Amino acid sequence: MTNAETVNLLDFDADGLAAYCASLGEKAFRAKQLQRWIHQGGAADFDAMTDLAKSLRSKLAQRAQIRSPLVASDNISTDGTRKWLVDVGNGNAVETVYIPEESRGTLCVSSQAGCAVNCRFCSTGKQGFNRNLSTAEIIGQLWMAEFALRKTRTGEAASNRVITNVVMMGMGEPLLNYDALLPALRLMLDDNAYGLSRRRVTVSTSGVVPMMDRLGADLPVALAVSLHAPNDGLRDDLVPLNKKYPLRELMAACQRYLKVAPRDFITFEYCMLDGVNDTDEHARELVALTRDVPCKFNLIPFNPFPESGLLRSKNERIKQFAQILMDAGLITTVRKTRGDDIDAACGQLAGAVQDRTRLAQRARKGVIEVHPA
Repeated sequence: MTNAETVNLLDFDADGLAAYCASLGEKAFRAKQLQRWIHQGGAADFDAMTDLAKSLRSKLAQRAQIRSPLVASDNISTDGTRKWLVDVGNGNAVETVYIPEESRGTLCVSSQAGCAVNCRFCSTGKQGFNRNLSTAEIIGQLWMAEFALRKTRTGEAASNRVITNVVMMGMGEPLLNYDALLPALRLMLDDNAYGLSRRRVTVSTSGVVPMMDRLGADLPVALAVSLHAPNDGLRDDLVPLNKKYPLRELMAACQRYLKVAPRDFITFEYCMLDGVNDTDEHARELVALTRDVPCKFNLIPFNPFPESGLLRSKNERIKQFAQILMDAGLITTVRKTRGDDIDAACGQLAGAVQDRTRLAQRARKGVIEVHPA
């Protein structure tokens, strides 16, 4: 068979891999063995899977492959942040970022080639949208990064997990690619794969309300909501999706999600934009808006790019804004900018997108529609 006809085993969660092994006439325990080789051992060569029967290895070699997207570039920041540009074919590339900290290592994963939500402050959205990534392309970023990072270790540490947290905060709106996202999340949590806790896997959304409810029913992990404005008028401008799911509906969805969430709060991301959403009155509006939603705020200093026409709030303004929230009893942090020397900071991920939606032209005409998957 050619590569085009083979099955990529990175597309399968545990149930999918069990079904595939059954189609080969193999018992379910073989799927668990295979999954451990792939996701715990980083194996891509079936001959290396020594506890699998030779007959099964032969079948797999003929019919399957383990293939993550190709790495087009690999850059390391002065602060240790590492960014990979990942080729997903047909002129499209996405970015994956690893952020090392003393007590954890966080991987920021992309879910789409581009993004159709088109938030004003995000450089990804200005590139338009091409397509959803497959499960293999989503989990393949984690598979590639984990085992690339392990190669930099020596001795006993070389086999220890490097990535302790995953945030679906890269390129794209994860909940608009739900069918591919869900199996990838299951693999992240599976003890026979990456074994992460639900508290250590975070899905970020700009507020796709119906899919927030689905995620809560199917696989509730930590949730971050890209808020960025305290009222509908301003949020309509900054986050066009708000026209479809306004703040009243979004806050109600957050309350519903908290009933099943692994954490007892929602994280609200708030990009600090000079003279746009950073006044004392905006802060007081946020306090009122989130009064009935247990939450914490993550204030993000804006990372400017030319097309946005926006500027970063001054440091003193951010401190004063944060103080109003904290005085009202809201846990508030200011995100430290990481990897900005390699364009790996929040809102800077751009990759390369062959825009098939003519998003820029439609945005200029004020015609932007975003529909849940």
